[in-house]
Amino acid sequence: MKRTLFAGAIGNVLEWYDFALYGYFAPVFAALFFPSDSASTSLIAAFGVFAVGFLARPLGALLFGYWGDTVGRRHALAWSVLLMAAPTCLVGLLPTYETIGVLAPITLTLCRFLQGLSVGGEFTGSATFLVEHAAGSQRGYVGSWAGFSAQVGALVGSGVGALIASSLTEEALRQWGWRIPFVMGGFIAVAGWYLRTRVAESPAFEIIRLEGKLAASPVRDVFATQRRALAKVIGLVWLHGVAFYLLYVYLATYLATVTTVTPATLLILNTGCMALLAILIPMMGAWSDRIGQPPLLIAGAAGIALLSYPCFLWLTSNDLPRMIAAHMLLTLLVACYMGPFFAAVAELFPTPLRYTGLSLGYNIGAALFGGTTPLMATLFIEWSGNILAPAFYLSLCAAVSFAATLTLRR
Repeated sequence: MKRTLFAGAIGNVLEWYDFALYGYFAPVFAALFFPSDSASTSLIAAFGVFAVGFLARPLGALLFGYWGDTVGRRHALAWSVLLMAAPTCLVGLLPTYETIGVLAPITLTLCRFLQGLSVGGEFTGSATFLVEHAAGSQRGYVGSWAGFSAQVGALVGSGVGALIASSLTEEALRQWGWRIPFVMGGFIAVAGWYLRTRVAESPAFEIIRLEGKLAASPVRDVFATQRRALAKVIGLVWLHGVAFYLLYVYLATYLATVTTVTPATLLILNTGCMALLAILIPMMGAWSDRIGQPPLLIAGAAGIALLSYPCFLWLTSNDLPRMIAAHMLLTLLVACYMGPFFAAVAELFPTPLRYTGLSLGYNIGAALFGGTTPLMATLFIEWSGNILAPAFYLSLCAAVSFAATLTLRR
């Protein structure tokens, strides 16, 4: 089980490391790949490319979901991590707009598209793989490792970003420093591929394969028989995606523009809260094995819906102790939601359709709501002129997902 947990988790580490890095270095990408007279316009363009990666995820879900339900979970996961490696390294080697002009943002967009294609099969595939390896009494804890590993990847990205930002001058960071962490991502991919080719296939998949019950057309069958489950997953993912990308990817950039706290301090705060989230997610997953997944999901969604606005008042107060307290409180609520999440959604689908169904539902929701979060938050501030607009957006998303949690069985 230890080898299985590590093999299932390592691909998520790479993929969320890279996705988080892009969010942390968004101001750098805005200046180097989308130069404009307006800094706000450049930042919106950079976050638009960030969203492109999420638009590719449903296509990745179709590709790897079909592969995982017909050939095997292990094979699909081994190749998804390799597909992520090449564009991740390439991002770190791309010439900027000053060198090749309009080809620079086009190439960057293509890399983000390929990365999104890979993530479409990776994250939910690993969750499926882990939950199917777990005993019935441990699905919450084992499934939480998908979320835990994603946080570890994002945490490593945040830590590397904080280290580089604090070690280099702003000029050095913009010239070459931002490239280093992207090139480093290739080493994680090689380790992930090696581990996944040497781990056992999912026992649940092996059973239906030996019984001759594999789905011949899982994509068609999911849309024909699992539409209600798909709708539930999309509703639940709404908060899952928005909370993560708003509070741990966009927040550092946001606070740098609305407070006087230094970017290095904000990255350290962000890294600390992500470390706390990574610790809490498995704890909440294990707790859900005792009391059930729905109660924790309901508590997390309701808490975020009610407390987002007062927490953002503290986050924008320029008072560092209050900012830390607000971020930690939101982190606790997010952990309540993320810990039991994958055990709850994986069980919505039957085994022959689980990889495809979960991948499609999760990635459609992530494309519509998760990847667009930084862009939407920036646009809402621009349109409303209210710096607290992201808090209202987070509360709205939490309210929708709260309604979805009420449809789950204990």
